[in-house]
Order: sequence, then structure tokens, then C-alpha cells
Amino acid sequence: MEKVGLFAGVGRLPVEFVRAAKTSGHETVVIALVPGTDPELAEAADVYYEINVAKLDKVIKTMRRAGVTKVTMIGKVTKELLFKGLSFPDFRAMKLLATLHNRKDDTIMLAIVEELAKDGLEVADQTEYLKALMPSCGVLTRRQPSEAEWQDIRFGAATAKAMGKLDIGQTVVVKRQAVMAVEAIEGTDACIRRGGTLAQGDGVVVKVAKPKQDWRFDMPTVGKATVEAMVASGCTVLAMEADKTLFVEQEEVLALAAKHKLCICAVNVSV
Repeated sequence: MEKVGLFAGVGRLPVEFVRAAKTSGHETVVIALVPGTDPELAEAADVYYEINVAKLDKVIKTMRRAGVTKVTMIGKVTKELLFKGLSFPDFRAMKLLATLHNRKDDTIMLAIVEELAKDGLEVADQTEYLKALMPSCGVLTRRQPSEAEWQDIRFGAATAKAMGKLDIGQTVVVKRQAVMAVEAIEGTDACIRRGGTLAQGDGVVVKVAKPKQDWRFDMPTVGKATVEAMVASGCTVLAMEADKTLFVEQEEVLALAAKHKLCICAVNVSV
């Protein structure tokens, strides 16, 4: 049985990945890199470790000793968590950090990919077992966007693409074609709460892939926590980029959207 490795962050997606990989006949070896991973992850994985992301050499050697040559990186590891974890890095992590010319997401992740390759670990496409979670274009809820909301969706998608090109974030909150919030180091859910609060109701959330998205890491993802942040802050529409966004916990999310009369849709976005 071929082994598949997973470097896991926070959220539901790592559990979905492990289940899909096992259904495909693979043995799964998981290393949780940050605190707060889904409790079900340890139960779902065939082999499970918890090693802080700062202990880079131990992370890599543990995966190789397990007989893994192909790994996937899935789950939320925000810069806030990353930098907190790297407060006490090992020597290998210190060397890697010293090579970075900036601390943008893609810069950090590409450096990690190159470091893994030195020990024979290939980083796979995040969507390899998860394509079923990527909705095609269409409205996924009974509630449809109004014409004004469609205008906000188009405006928000263009804005989010511009932010993605700069490697700032993938999510924006807009209202009446004005930007309420742009995702940065705080992550999607905090961006939604901030933007929704500033919008004072009827905020439109748009999440897209970067124009040159590397499918090995940082795929746009929405789930229950996304919609809970919308409900808490008064946002009413969520638009994700069609065929490029991972939509987890779909049944729960759509039930929550129906309860609160939210609109959720997947849209095509031109770069």
C-alpha cells in the first residue's frame, strides 16, 4: 500500500484529505504542525504525530523515516501561527528563514517546498484527492444574489484578484462597491468579521484563487467557520471562485445559510 504524507494545519480539510486518500487505497502518515488541529484527524490517520512547525528538521526526518516520499500540505497555518511557532526554531528552520528575501506566503511556502525536496519529499497538488469539493459555477443556495449584490461580487472578485497578485490575501469584504476589508495576516474569518462589522450589515464576501495560484499550497477554502463569521458580522453573500475553491462541510454550511437567509455561489472570475 502506497504511503501518502500530510503536513496538517487547522480546519476540517485535513480530515477530508485523509479520508479521501484512504478511500483511494493509500496509507496516511500525518504530522500536525500547529496546535488546534481537528480532533478527528488523529483518529482518521493511520500514523499520526504532533510536531511544531519550528522543528523543521524533526518534521522532515520523521516523515522520511515513515517511508513517505510524497506529501501534501493542507490546513490553515496562518502567518500569526507560523511566526508564533517559529519563536524558537531549530537550526534548519533558522537557516531557511535567513534565506527569505521577504515573508510573503508564497515566498515562505516555496522555500519550504525546496527544503523538503532536499530530503526526497515531493509536495503534491492539494486537490489530488479533493476535486469533488470544488464547486462549478452556480448559485448553491435557494437565495439568489440581487443585482446590487452581483455588482459587488464582480467588484470584489477583481479586487481580490489584485490582492492575490500582490500575495496579500484571497478574500475581500465589500459593500456597494466599496472595500470594507482585505484579508492579510489575520486570516479569512477575522477579515470577514472585521469587514462585516464595518459594513454594518449586507457585506459581500468574495474569495478567489491567486492569479498564479500554486496548487500545492494555500488553496482558497471555505467552510462552516467562514459562514459562522458571516453570520456573526452581518455579511449576507459569499462568492467563491468556481472550480478553484475547496468547499468543506457543505451540508452543514448550506443548512446554516438557509437558516440565516444567506446566499452562497461559485462564480467564474476573469484574471
